[in-house]
Amino acid sequence: MHSILMILTGATTWTQKDGTQRPTGFWAEEFVTPHDIFVRAGARITLATPAGKPSIVDALSLSPQANQGDTEKVAELASYLERFADALRAPLPTEDVNAADFDAVFVPGGHGPMQDLAVDAGVGRLLQAALHNERQVVAAVCHGQASFLSAGDAQDWAFKGRRMTAFTNDEETQVGLAANAPWLLEDRLRAAGALFEAGAPWSSHVVIDGNLVTGQNPASAGAAADAVLHRLASLAVSA
Repeated sequence: MHSILMILTGATTWTQKDGTQRPTGFWAEEFVTPHDIFVRAGARITLATPAGKPSIVDALSLSPQANQGDTEKVAELASYLERFADALRAPLPTEDVNAADFDAVFVPGGHGPMQDLAVDAGVGRLLQAALHNERQVVAAVCHGQASFLSAGDAQDWAFKGRRMTAFTNDEETQVGLAANAPWLLEDRLRAAGALFEAGAPWSSHVVIDGNLVTGQNPASAGAAADAVLHRLASLAVSA
C-alpha cells in the first residue's frame, strides 16, 4: 500500500497587489480528483498544513461558473469534500511530518499556496527531502507548485533545472487575476531556474521529469495523480 502525503494550504485569503485580501483556499477539483484516485488505488493518505491549520476550499471552485456550468459536478465535489470534512479540519502540522515516511508528496493548488506554502521553510524542507530521494515522488497541480519556491533560495533552489508546468500567465490573465496579483507563478518559477513548459490554456497538461510530476491546471489533476501512481508502480517493480 502506497503512503501519500498531501500538503494543503491553510490560507484563507490571498494578499493582492493593492493590499486587499481575496478569499481563497484550495481548489476543489485539484484536491478531490487526485484524492479519489489515490483512495481507489488503496493508498494511505495523510493531510498536512503549516501549523496544522484547517484547510478550506475556495468557494469559487464550487461555483457553476468555475465548472463550465456543470451543476452535477459541483454537487459531486461538494459531497466528496463533506465526506472528508473532519480530516480537512484537523490536518497534521507539516512541522511534525517526516518526508521519509511517505512514498509521494502531492500538493493541490488554489491560490492559497501562493500565500503560505510559497514562503514556508518547513514545507520547503519536506519537498526538498522527497525530491532528493529518487524512490519518492513529488507532485503538484496548478498553483500547488508555488510551494516549490520555499525549497531553498536563489543560490540553492532544489527545483532548479527541473522540467515542470504550473498555472500559466495566460490562464491567470484569462481569469482576470493577473493585474492585481502580487506576482505570477509562471514568472517566479522561470526566474528561479525551472524549465517551464506551458500547454494550451485550460487543457490537461502534465510534465514528468524523473520523480517530479506537475500538472498545469484543474483539468490536469487527474492525469497528474495517475502519473504519480504509475511512477510508484514502476519504482515498486524495480525495488
